[in-house]
Amino acid sequence: MAPVRVRYIVDDVDATIAFYTRYLDFMVTAHPAPGFAVLQRGGLNLLVNAKNGPGGAVQAMPDGRKPEPGGWNRIQIEVDDLGGLVDTLRRAGLRFRNDMVAGFGGKQILLEDPSGNPIELFEPPGT
Repeated sequence: MAPVRVRYIVDDVDATIAFYTRYLDFMVTAHPAPGFAVLQRGGLNLLVNAKNGPGGAVQAMPDGRKPEPGGWNRIQIEVDDLGGLVDTLRRAGLRFRNDMVAGFGGKQILLEDPSGNPIELFEPPGT
């Protein structure tokens, strides 16, 4: 089976690498050009492209729209202690879109990477 790949458009590839490797345990598996890198955590390969780079991922659509950071689609990272992680990340000055919410499926919060792309931090019930 092919690996799972998700592409995020970012403002600054180096800042994105620092964020994901420092705070979310990703590792860099490729960084062949200043405007592109592949980060990996488990079975997820996160492809990050600079929004102003020459690559095909950031080329304008036929209607003129250009890919940009942000939006609401997101990766989800399951954690064992969401409250503890959120406290650590807040102390580091990281940005969240919301406060932690709880429901039947567990607890979650949306963390933003340096470009404003959302990452759902999720703790299932009973952990």
